[in-house]
Amino acid sequence: MNIYDIARISGVSIATVSRVVNGSQKVSEKTRQKVMDVIKAEGYTPNIFARGLGLDSMKTIGIMCPNIADNYMARAISHLEQNFHEYGYDCILGCSGHTREAKENYVKLLLSKRIDALVMVGSTYGGNGVEEKETAYIKNASKQAPVFLINSWIEGENIYCSNADDFSAAYEVTSALIRRGKKRILFLYDSETFSAKQKMEGYERALSDAGYPVLGDLKFRTKNEIHHARDLMLAYKNLEFDSVFAVEDGLAVAALKYAKVKGISVPEELSVVGYNNSPLSVSCEPELTSVDSRIEQQCYIAVENIVKVLEGNTEVSHRTIVPCEIVKRCTTDF
Repeated sequence: MNIYDIARISGVSIATVSRVVNGSQKVSEKTRQKVMDVIKAEGYTPNIFARGLGLDSMKTIGIMCPNIADNYMARAISHLEQNFHEYGYDCILGCSGHTREAKENYVKLLLSKRIDALVMVGSTYGGNGVEEKETAYIKNASKQAPVFLINSWIEGENIYCSNADDFSAAYEVTSALIRRGKKRILFLYDSETFSAKQKMEGYERALSDAGYPVLGDLKFRTKNEIHHARDLMLAYKNLEFDSVFAVEDGLAVAALKYAKVKGISVPEELSVVGYNNSPLSVSCEPELTSVDSRIEQQCYIAVENIVKVLEGNTEVSHRTIVPCEIVKRCTTDF
């Protein structure tokens, strides 16, 4: 039994059956009931492709992230999928990695599935904000389907973004450390993505506004791997700092491990702040002060906006900035 059989038995077109199973309002109640009676009598379960026949929608959203193993990404995907299902949308996931070629290939793959919209999670998709060619493939994709970026920003028609206010959060953290007498604040980062650059700019602005110099030796780039970052910090013999602001909780935990090796007390001698308020922030000892980037809210906004766009709403904002929150724990005396 397939959609063609249901249409034949019901005496309606395939498009009408598709509209019925998709809950379209363009079908009379009498016709809808007739088709539903046949579906029930025949025990028919519509598949995703049958649902899309005769409609300009597959009720399917493509979701991309660089790596589902990352806790931040996993949380985002979970919230997106749950919210989309509440609106009757299915999801197709692709993990693209970080190279531009791989990203482009995954976008093409998802678009070939006739998705209704594409959601890209992670600041890596925004490139470094300087070279437009890094994001040209996204602008091309937006000509085929609406594109929604989470925790990134690209300006363009049919492109919508929701991102954390990383600049303000970084400014607030750095200013709080300065108010507590910290003079050498180490900025730990692992990339130069849109989000990382916003955090660095907030850090630098807070230092400048307080009359502090922005020192290159206090900007420390390393891979976001706890032991690797710890060992790299230990390898720099002249690395002097009295506080750490890390763009990821994993990097902040690396700083705590560095402090333990060095016999430095936290927070008495060293204050440490992480980012994303991940499970790592409460798994370490002492528990980590961390910035909550409110990924749940970003995902909720993205889903709500996607549904509005797909329903033909032309008043959807192309950029929504979500305020962050500093969750104070034991690695600072905030």
